[in-house]
Parts: sequence; C-alpha cells; structure tokens
Amino acid sequence: MLNDVKVIICGKEYKLKTSESPNYVFSLARALEARINELMNSGSGSSPYTASIMVALSLLDDLNKANKRLDDIRTQTKEYVDEAGKNRIERDAAVKEIEALKAKIVQLENMVKLRQLSDSI
Repeated sequence: MLNDVKVIICGKEYKLKTSESPNYVFSLARALEARINELMNSGSGSSPYTASIMVALSLLDDLNKANKRLDDIRTQTKEYVDEAGKNRIERDAAVKEIEALKAKIVQLENMVKLRQLSDSI
C-alpha cells in the first residue's frame, strides 16, 4: 500500500507516494534538510539548489562506497564459506583415515596376540 506523505524541505513542499512509513520519510526529509542547511550555513554562499546538488553527490558517494564495502564483504564471506567447505572435506577424509588406521591397529594387535599365543604353545 502506498502512503501519501507531504514533506517540507528548505521551505518547499513535496508530495510523495511511498511504501515507507510516513515517520521514516519525515526523518529522511529532516536529515536531508539539515545537511542542506549545514552546507548553506558553512559560509560557501551556496543556494539551496547548489547545496542540494552537493548533498546529493555526497550521498551518492557514501552509497557507492557502502555498496563497494558490501560487495567486498560478500566476496570475503564467499571465500570463507568455500574454505570452510574444503576444510570439512579434508576433515572428513582425515576422520575416515583415522578410523581405517584404528581398525588396522586392532588387526595388528590381534595378529601379535595370536603369534604370542602360538609361540607359547
């Protein structure tokens, strides 16, 4: 369901249709206006339009960097999962080898006991 939300940013009203909650949209509008005002009040003499463009560029930069970090994390996670899979295969092979060696030890111990028993007879 789409919500009709009216926000005011830098004295201009914007009517939005969004699936987000109105409170969330209001908080975004407040944060955007705060960043625009901060830039305009920084002494740069920026108009609201110029400040909006600069804030948009900054936000896109943040988004691109966050997406890059997310992609790096996904890649690293995939590498960890692949490595864990390889380690599990190696562990399973080692467990089988240990079981085979234990069985061989039991067999050899039985052979030694039989030889000792036949030598004592």
